[in-house]
Amino acid sequence: MRTKGLLLPIAAPSGTGKTTICRRLLAAGERFVFSVSATTRPPRPTERDGVDYHFVSRSEFEKYIRQGKLAEYEEVFGNYYGTLRRAVERVLAESRILLLDIDVKGALTIKKLYPEQTVAIFLLPPSQRELLRRLEGRGTDDEQSIARRKARIPAELRLGGQFDYQIVNDELDQTVSQILKIVEEYRQT
Repeated sequence: MRTKGLLLPIAAPSGTGKTTICRRLLAAGERFVFSVSATTRPPRPTERDGVDYHFVSRSEFEKYIRQGKLAEYEEVFGNYYGTLRRAVERVLAESRILLLDIDVKGALTIKKLYPEQTVAIFLLPPSQRELLRRLEGRGTDDEQSIARRKARIPAELRLGGQFDYQIVNDELDQTVSQILKIVEEYRQT
């Protein structure tokens, strides 16, 4: 029996820990592949093109849209972010698991486009207070960015109800274990 490919979009409000969860899942084995999104935002000092993101100009990104090269895309905080269709198709053909560290709307678009191959995970913070502490304490955003991210939280939480699973990310190891169990259940069906 051939194992089927899986798209695993993981979305959450900023500061909930989705990037940390994705890193832990990648460390769990070669079956996981990280989806390197395309973006028009400038790279942060530690980010590398082709590893963290595919950094492209706005005009190049808009060309991708016109040519249908994106499985999904969103404009967030004035920058485009999107998932390259070729990456999705390649991972599914290889029967591997594509981890998508993705915006809430983007995750729902992936779920709509590939309903049989997608298990969408929405991470919840242990509390609103803890979410704000994490968001403010991570040191990657200025006050204006933090304020914009905070403003998105209510809408993101509402959309989280449309995901296949909602998991409270209180204890990292437990969250990763829950996701691994979900993946195994899907791949055995």
